[in-house]
Amino acid sequence: MKLIKATHSDIPALVELLNSLFEQEAEFEPNSETQSKALSKIILDPKIGIILIAKEDDKILGMVNLLFTESTALGSKVALLEDMIVLSSSRGRGIGSQLIDYGISEAKKAGCKRITLLTDIENTKAQSFYQKKGFVKSKMTPYRLLLD
Repeated sequence: MKLIKATHSDIPALVELLNSLFEQEAEFEPNSETQSKALSKIILDPKIGIILIAKEDDKILGMVNLLFTESTALGSKVALLEDMIVLSSSRGRGIGSQLIDYGISEAKKAGCKRITLLTDIENTKAQSFYQKKGFVKSKMTPYRLLLD
């Protein structure tokens, strides 16, 4: 298995992974066209972020998506871990752990001083995973305003 940055040709497989992820999440619904468009923008512009994948025999087993912005609180670049998913058939092999370690390493290389992520409130398995990787629960509560 190799850990690499995604390329434009990986988008169809990444859309499938995102569809699987969004079927599990309470707030999102799969939309292949929308996801494909966003993935393309991220892959084509490294200032927006990076998509890292775990690949074995030309099959993508998992992905992590980091988006970049500037933090006024830290006075530096930070990352938002937007999507993390491993194929259900490939779980239990340490792929998620390797992907998150790769993501942390790449965020540091990009000059990021923090990674923020959201999980579903009910997804205690994901929360436990992130805590084992050093993430701590924020004292802040997320709010959203959807704009048309």
